Amino acid sequence: MNKKIPILNLRKSDIESMERIYRLNLINSVSGYKSANLIGTRSGQGQSNLSIVSSVIHLSSSPAIIGFMQRPASVPRHSYENIKESGSYTINHIHAEFTDRAHYTSAKFSREESEFEAAGLTEVYLEDFPAPFVKESTIKLGMSFLEEYQIRASSTILIVGQVELISLPSNLVKSNGQIDLDEASSVAISGLNNYHQAKMIASYPYAKPGIFPVNSLKSS
Repeated sequence: MNKKIPILNLRKSDIESMERIYRLNLINSVSGYKSANLIGTRSGQGQSNLSIVSSVIHLSSSPAIIGFMQRPASVPRHSYENIKESGSYTINHIHAEFTDRAHYTSAKFSREESEFEAAGLTEVYLEDFPAPFVKESTIKLGMSFLEEYQIRASSTILIVGQVELISLPSNLVKSNGQIDLDEASSVAISGLNNYHQAKMIASYPYAKPGIFPVNSLKSS
C-alpha cells in the first residue's frame, strides 16, 4: 500500500520566515522550467561581457520584441551598463554540450575580465552586428535596446529589445516556421543551478471552440 504523501500549503508568512537560501531555491524553481540563454555585450572601450540569464520572454511577434529581467542595479551590472551604453546585445541559446561553461559566467568577474575567455567560450561577430555572439550557440539573436521598466516591488528591471538578427542552421526551421529546439539541443533551467534537456511531448493545432485538440505526435 502506497504511503500518502503530505501536501505543503505554504502561506506568505511561511515563505517569508524561511532561511534565505532555502527560500531563494524554492521561489526560483516554483515557476517551472525557464529558457537558458547567454547575454553577450561589449562596452564602449571594447571590453566584452557574457552573462547567463533564465528570464528571456517573448513579448511580441510583430514587431519582433523579446525581453529579459535584469537583477537590481544597486551593484555594478556589467551587461546592463554595456546595453545602456551601446544599445546592442545578443541572446544566445545554451546547449547540453556547454552547460558547465555557461554556468561559470555567473561568477562575479571584474569588469576587466571577459567571461568569454574565462569560461572557454568563443566570441564571434556576425553580419557587422556590434555586440558579440557565442560561437558555440546554435541559435543566436542580435538585439537592439528599446526601453526598460523598473519593477518597484523587487528593484529588478525588464529590458525590452527589438530582434535585429537571427542566426541558426536552416534545418532547424520547420515548414510552419517553428524552430526545432529538440534538434538544437537547447536546454532549460530550473531554480538557480539545474539544467534540463528539453523533449517535445505534444503538438496541437490552433485551438477552436468545439474542436478538441489532437496531439499530432501520437496520431502520426
